[in-house]
Amino acid sequence: MRGDQLARQWLLVQRLGRSRGGVGLDELAEELGCVRRTIYRDLDALMYAGFPVVSEKRDGKVYYRFLDSFQLGDVPFTTDEILALAFGADLLRTLEGTVFHDSIQSALTKIRSALSDELIGFLDAIAGSFRVLPEPHKRYAKSRATIEALNEAMLGRRVLRMRYRTGGTGEESSRELDPYHVWYQRGGLYVIGFDHRREAIRTFAVDRILALESTAESFVIQENFDFDSWTATNFGVVIEPASEVRVRFSRERATQVRERTWHASQQISELPDGGLELTMEVGGSSELSDWILSFGPGAEVLAPPALRAQVISALQDAQEIYRGEESGDRPAPAASAPREV
Repeated sequence: MRGDQLARQWLLVQRLGRSRGGVGLDELAEELGCVRRTIYRDLDALMYAGFPVVSEKRDGKVYYRFLDSFQLGDVPFTTDEILALAFGADLLRTLEGTVFHDSIQSALTKIRSALSDELIGFLDAIAGSFRVLPEPHKRYAKSRATIEALNEAMLGRRVLRMRYRTGGTGEESSRELDPYHVWYQRGGLYVIGFDHRREAIRTFAVDRILALESTAESFVIQENFDFDSWTATNFGVVIEPASEVRVRFSRERATQVRERTWHASQQISELPDGGLELTMEVGGSSELSDWILSFGPGAEVLAPPALRAQVISALQDAQEIYRGEESGDRPAPAASAPREV
């Protein structure tokens, strides 16, 4: 496999870089766990990539090394660590324009500056073997100042004065916020903290923050607040009391559902017809409803009754939209219940 080949060649580069006197073919084959012919091919590949590999014969044995003038650079990384850096950079592409994306890019630039051109090309080949394509996500290039202000306020425990636009209604409001955590969930950045206006812990979408100003007032995180516990039972971003959710999936959708972890509390029961039943202890009815509707006729809510009714209502509204053949016959989509986030 190409991944194994690149990993082996990377080890070969490191081994040659450590040896000034050269390494024999048999020794390389033993260390890398392959046959001599494979080492020959790997050496040819390195030379083709621009590495100055030279050989010299001593006492009837051939030794391989880099030219004395060649500087490999400081490379304290394994192939797994290189791939992890590449994965991390790809994952953070969704946050391009923010301090999170820019910081890892800056770190990678500093790392590359200490390496030789030949090694940079080789590492790019390794990184290019594995890619992460972003899912649908929000754009945060215009939120750089907001994110930096949030980070500073969280570290300094400073109360923020915020102008915010609610997602469901578009209503704008001013409030003071004690920012506890910034977190990334399903393509979006959110801040969770104590909302002075509601006198409760709330979640806000970062991209809907219209203005942010730090105050001189400090805050203390509530003693009973634990981020992991607070978010453990929500299906998405909206935090609601958890209830038992049971959804039956058809045989056509079963593999897709079975292959993923949708929530830490999930339990799967196989059905005689090839379908399955998924049970979770979660809150967040609006997000659950949207997720269930994404499976079309392949998913049926069994419990709770309120979630089942919510999905039925959404399907009926969608049916009304598509019922009229002429555009003028189609009613406007029904507004869903507003959410704070």
